[in-house]
Amino acid sequence: MKIHEYQAKALLAKYGVKVPKSKMVKTAAEARAAAEELGLPVVVKAQIHAGGRGKGGGVKLARSLEEAENLASQILGMHLVTHQTGPEGREVQTLLIEEGLKIKQEFYLSMVVDRVTSQLVFMASTAGGMDIEEVAAHNPEAILKEYIDHAVGMQPFQARKIAFGLGLPAGLISSASKFILSLYQAFVDLDASLLEINPFLLTEDGELYALDAKVNFDDNALYRHKDFAALRDLNEEEPLEIEASKHDLNYIKLDGTIGCMVNGAGLAMATMDIIKLGGGEPANFLDVGGGASQARVESAFQILLADKKVRAVLINIFGGIVRCDMVAAGVIAAAKNLGIKIPVVVRLEGTNVERARELLSESGLNFTNATGMKDAAEKVVALAN
Repeated sequence: MKIHEYQAKALLAKYGVKVPKSKMVKTAAEARAAAEELGLPVVVKAQIHAGGRGKGGGVKLARSLEEAENLASQILGMHLVTHQTGPEGREVQTLLIEEGLKIKQEFYLSMVVDRVTSQLVFMASTAGGMDIEEVAAHNPEAILKEYIDHAVGMQPFQARKIAFGLGLPAGLISSASKFILSLYQAFVDLDASLLEINPFLLTEDGELYALDAKVNFDDNALYRHKDFAALRDLNEEEPLEIEASKHDLNYIKLDGTIGCMVNGAGLAMATMDIIKLGGGEPANFLDVGGGASQARVESAFQILLADKKVRAVLINIFGGIVRCDMVAAGVIAAAKNLGIKIPVVVRLEGTNVERARELLSESGLNFTNATGMKDAAEKVVALAN
């Protein structure tokens, strides 16, 4: 789950992380009033769930109240396109009006889970304000990494090591270390999957700020944070993904023409790969889970068919937890209820698979049986074309 910059800063401030004074607004008039309250100059910042806002024209400096109001009018309602939004962009519906600070130097700080080492890793770089992916690709030695033993947590010496590694003045090492340890504590307490401060700012008067903040939460831990539901902005999410979440379906919309319905995340990824290998383009990732009941299959079909780009569907189910004949019966019932017109290729393997194939063949519906992954991919690609 993603949240906006202004929400992330409000959470981090509770942990003692220093953030600039700011106000969230939704109209140009509110932006002018916020600028007057905060004092000039101010920065007008678009709030969308994507990075690269400044390069896309979504972050502007205002030196007068009139300029703040005019910039807010220009940015509100625009479809902001960045390297993370795709060509369609995101409509800006919220702004953050923030006090302008005198910048001396910008740094980069972040925390993520390193799945290779099964540890948290704190990363830092003097290349603040830049795309960290570019830095990692062309100058990886510029990124400092400190791995954290989950049994003992981040230690003060590790925070000091990062502060010294950034080349901060000796007089700021202590405050920088506290800043870094506060970020670590916030990451753990909030069950975050990503925490990024870019830039981490040193001002001309020697103060350290989180000038920008990005926090993503681990969806699997949201049950521990009921209050986070209020932070969710549905305007920033794909409508079909929102609908899928209501049915506990793992769905991610893509740009292809072949709808995929699979049980198990690994099998779903493999299914998408083999469709690509066969010359097709998957329209989605969809994991219906271990128990592919009729209700879940029907909900999944509804979501797949709501994507007007879908020209064929591939159902790829391994009947381990659930019997294949039960899955087939669910697929047939769902297809009849929804009046499905596009071709559907079904590849089933596992318990009672022969009976399942008989049911599909005898249904009189537009099903094509497949006997393997390769066969299924070739058939669905041909039908989609």
